[in-house]
Amino acid sequence: MQPVEIKKDIFWVGAVDYDNRDFHGYSLSPEGTTYNAYLIKDEKNVLFDSVSKAFTGVMLCRLAKAIPLEKVDYIVCNHLELDHAGALSELVARCKPEKIFCSQMGVQSMQGYFDCKDWPVQAVKNGEILRIGSRAIQFFETRMLHWPDSMVSYIPEDKLLISNDAFGQNISSTVRYADEVSEESLLGVVEEYYYNIVLPYSPQVTSALKALGGLDIEMIAPDHGLIFRDKKSVGFILDAYARLAEQKPRKRALIVYDSMWHSTEKMAYAAASGLEEAGVPSRIMSLKHNHHSHVMAELSRCGAVLAGSPTHNNGIMPAMAAMLTYMKGLRPKNRVGGAFGSYGWSGEGPKLLHEWLESMGMEMPAPFVKTQWAPGHEGLGRCHALGKAVGEALTAKVNMF
Repeated sequence: MQPVEIKKDIFWVGAVDYDNRDFHGYSLSPEGTTYNAYLIKDEKNVLFDSVSKAFTGVMLCRLAKAIPLEKVDYIVCNHLELDHAGALSELVARCKPEKIFCSQMGVQSMQGYFDCKDWPVQAVKNGEILRIGSRAIQFFETRMLHWPDSMVSYIPEDKLLISNDAFGQNISSTVRYADEVSEESLLGVVEEYYYNIVLPYSPQVTSALKALGGLDIEMIAPDHGLIFRDKKSVGFILDAYARLAEQKPRKRALIVYDSMWHSTEKMAYAAASGLEEAGVPSRIMSLKHNHHSHVMAELSRCGAVLAGSPTHNNGIMPAMAAMLTYMKGLRPKNRVGGAFGSYGWSGEGPKLLHEWLESMGMEMPAPFVKTQWAPGHEGLGRCHALGKAVGEALTAKVNMF
């Protein structure tokens, strides 16, 4: 449990959670996650953020090896969510800091989680500069990335951005730096994190990138995952966020479905054949075998969504209802959609799917397809035509951007 010096007198003092598979209670984290906290040693010694409460001891041990706890002068809380502030009460009790800095909205979060009426809390304004000796810290509000209290801290002398949840990934490893893993594997976890955590706030991401664009940044240190420590890796993550926030449609389709007796499943594969004829690759994901967070990760690479469900109790299957509720809350943009499903008696399901996708602002180039009982040649042919129509509409949309 050693601190890691990431720049002269700047240390990573966080914790690695190898066993976390349920990130924030709604998104899977199959590789675990990391709670990053950072210490700057200067005339005033400053600790940025903390860790989940269960890892308080780990952090205190690592921090104490870098500096005596009572020598921590300031604590900066860039964000008060409990995976970053879980150790805060213990830190305040042990370090007795002179001041605790957070955003204006952060005061409300702090008061909501902690008995902090006697803490030396000071709210900072957007752009405010705090001198700590040979260094300064400049605070920038990044509201809704991904909470209203979120802010980032920039240290100009070290060209370092401590970025809170922005630019994070769910990775558990003894490796600390992004350039120590392949870009392909890193991009996958960046996309999964973005599409399950940050996606609804893409307009704010674009604004934040513009606001931070004037800063000279050589290192980005997020509160989850790996640190970007050189111009190449910093450029990689900034470019990735700009692209993800833009949501430019990509020529690939996601087919997500649930099925009772394989009828809707057969329709999904027929739709995939239509997409193939239109020159659009696709991935088929059954909700019986894929978590909704993995479906959203796949959506990061797809410009079209085809949703399929049999009719169930005059509606759609529960897993599909949950999936579409989750997807709609994440607000994907610039997609083409299609709906299909089988039924035995009433047959409302495909129409409801169509309306649900339409309510997300998706372009719906073809009517929904429904087949009674098991789909025959004619029904599968209509599914093929649906896939082809969606594929052609997606191709046209991609060419427009």
